[in-house]
Amino acid sequence: MISKTVLATWLVVLAPALAAGQSAPQTPPGPKAAAASTDHSATGTAAKPKVGKDDNSLPLTIDSDKMERFGKANLVVFSGNVVARRDNSVQYADRLEVYMDEKGDRVLRTVSTGSVRIITKDCRTGTAQRAEYYDLDQRVVLIGNARVWQDDNVVSGDTITIWVAEDRTIVEGGKQERVKGIFYSQKDGKQDGQAAPRHAAEACTN
Repeated sequence: MISKTVLATWLVVLAPALAAGQSAPQTPPGPKAAAASTDHSATGTAAKPKVGKDDNSLPLTIDSDKMERFGKANLVVFSGNVVARRDNSVQYADRLEVYMDEKGDRVLRTVSTGSVRIITKDCRTGTAQRAEYYDLDQRVVLIGNARVWQDDNVVSGDTITIWVAEDRTIVEGGKQERVKGIFYSQKDGKQDGQAAPRHAAEACTN
């Protein structure tokens, strides 16, 4: 499932560090928070081996105008011109909620609202009223007037679910809107054989 102020955070490392930096709510900062407070040290947090797909070990980097952390809920909220990047995919939104595990080591789920737009690393663009990302199965759910397109091909519906690692998509209609799709035959193979773009936002024209 996608802004330029330099609040760019390696979120997996930042969350425990923030707990140490604020007026320690419940528990004093432990060794994990101390290790995370150093600029690029991921020891004790992101250095742990990840289980599952390779994408789970990649950092989530977020830029925004404002950030709030709610330690009891394991929640970090970014608001104002939010730009989230991971594995050459980009997501834009007005607000992004990031839910961490109990230790603050890993992002479990994100919820984006307000002017939601995503650009995948294979140059698909999606828009919706709300986007939810589930890290364990690398699933993006676009909810409310959801639309995904690439070149001239487009699908739309009430909900679009994308399994990133499996390259699989399900489009569902709502009570008042059926699923719609428009597909064109590729006119030529000019794009075949080109090198994969390093940054989706820079390489994709949408």
